[in-house]
Amino acid sequence: MSDSNKTGQPLRPPAPPRSTLTLRDLCTALVSDGVINQSDAERVLSANLGAASNQAAKRHPLELVAIAALTSEKSGKKLDVDRLTQWLAYWADQPYYHIDPLKIDTPAIARVMSYAFAQRHGILAVEIGPEEILVASAEPFKNDWEGNLRQAVRKDIRRVVANPEHIRRYTVEFYQLASSVSKASGGQTTGNRTGQQNLEQLLELGASDSADANDQHVVRIVDWLLQYAFDQRASDIHIEPRRTLTHVRFRIDGVLHNVYEFPEHVGMAITSRLKILGRLNVAEKRRPQDGRLKTRKPDNGEVELRLATMPTAFGEKMVMRIFDPDVLLKSYEQLGFSREDRARWQEATSRPHGIVLVTGPTGSGKTTTLYSTLKQVASSELNVCTIEDPIEMVEPAFNQMQVQTNIDLSFAAGVRALLRQDPDIIMIGEIRDLETAEMAVQAALTGHLVLSTLHTNDAPSALTRMMELGIPPYLIRATVLGVMAQRLVRTLCPHCKAPAPVDNQAWQTLTKPWKAAPPKQFHRPVGCLECRNTGYMGRAGVYEIMTLSGALASQITDQCELEQLRRDAYKEGMKSLRLSGAQKVANGLTTVEEILRVTPESQR
Repeated sequence: MSDSNKTGQPLRPPAPPRSTLTLRDLCTALVSDGVINQSDAERVLSANLGAASNQAAKRHPLELVAIAALTSEKSGKKLDVDRLTQWLAYWADQPYYHIDPLKIDTPAIARVMSYAFAQRHGILAVEIGPEEILVASAEPFKNDWEGNLRQAVRKDIRRVVANPEHIRRYTVEFYQLASSVSKASGGQTTGNRTGQQNLEQLLELGASDSADANDQHVVRIVDWLLQYAFDQRASDIHIEPRRTLTHVRFRIDGVLHNVYEFPEHVGMAITSRLKILGRLNVAEKRRPQDGRLKTRKPDNGEVELRLATMPTAFGEKMVMRIFDPDVLLKSYEQLGFSREDRARWQEATSRPHGIVLVTGPTGSGKTTTLYSTLKQVASSELNVCTIEDPIEMVEPAFNQMQVQTNIDLSFAAGVRALLRQDPDIIMIGEIRDLETAEMAVQAALTGHLVLSTLHTNDAPSALTRMMELGIPPYLIRATVLGVMAQRLVRTLCPHCKAPAPVDNQAWQTLTKPWKAAPPKQFHRPVGCLECRNTGYMGRAGVYEIMTLSGALASQITDQCELEQLRRDAYKEGMKSLRLSGAQKVANGLTTVEEILRVTPESQR
């Protein structure tokens, strides 16, 4: 900073003359600390005078400065609300706090103080400890509420500074949700200092009159749950009943996060509401059911959810998989294909007939790859047909059919029906048995391109799996064009990733038996506001693509061994999953630990 005290620490600007922060106080302090110059301060002040003053009065001074889109004289970075909030925390000598909704115990914070008290003072409890409560505010110099709150909760109050936009937004969201849960449980709204009734009271009140799936409070909870999942980039929503509670978890970038705990019967009402929306049988709770629903995201984009229920010891568990068209249908670059991978994959999928297989465990991105590939090759001249269990996402460019086991419409029967529909390309959701494999081979032999999936660890294993199912080696040689194994790895957040020293041993683990020179540096996750402090943002694929050339195809016999097949594939140019991951590590996209986490032990 511009000045220092005797200890060498920078001097903070003097406290404002009044407890409530004004725009003039803020601009004066920013100029005093050298963050902005005097002309910038005068421009901000003049822009918020006159006709716009009524509108400006509704905004926090930090937001008004951020609207001016100024650049810091010190760091050269744009002064947005988050950076200005961090500076305000420094000025007030209080910790800066980023409100992460995934880490907030919403029912607990709503019990600390009433909604009216929180909104009147612009504060929000963010952490509840046994001895103290962490309270976020964007008015760090205002403390007239502290005494009343300390007396009501009988705990110490520790203050932090948070983004005023976040405080305003989450105060409304958290209290509305807590109020809806309380009312759906038969409880009372939050209206006194001690806040909502505790969970045991809610359960007692609701025991005699369980929540109704069409109750307006349950409807509001479901709407919040879906919008919150979209906001957090969740791919799956898990609603899991326990003995006295219902847990809600989101899967974000492949990792599950706890989100909320509802009273048992409120959770049942939420599940029933979702079953109604998904056109499932609400009365049937003993059998698994599948359904789907369409809704809209906050940006008004359409999104589809696939619902699946199953009976458990404590009630019906539901998982909703979110299919965002923008996420499911990606270009090869967005999927994480290297230039070489893309060339090898397009060579296999552009052939007029044969079988192309994608392998990997559940959740490894096989469906996304197949849909994106079909979208790339689909045209008005081609008839693209699929048989799926279930249809992951309805796509207008394809003719899609769903497996119906109750009427004997299996994958094999579906392929048999599709062959009479004059198809050019057939996508089979999964080859599970000999009959389906035989139909896929027959379709390929009769001049169709067949795309399908298998659950194997790597690409060469798909060939031995086909033989284990009962397909003769000569038919595999005649029909299979290529196999691609894949995994999804979390990619480092571009906003906060930091350089890290190269670990030569870890690099050799990824690249052997190849001799690849290690990169100049690795990168490591750090965590920031953009990635919600995880250090990772989004996922990309790592791929192992094996094309069956003449030399490799000749090795497919009754006596072939998997290890020999793998070695021959490497000689023909196949790169292992770990080597594909090593390229992403070298490019600074992910970490060695992430590659080792998702790739099989056979990739050595």
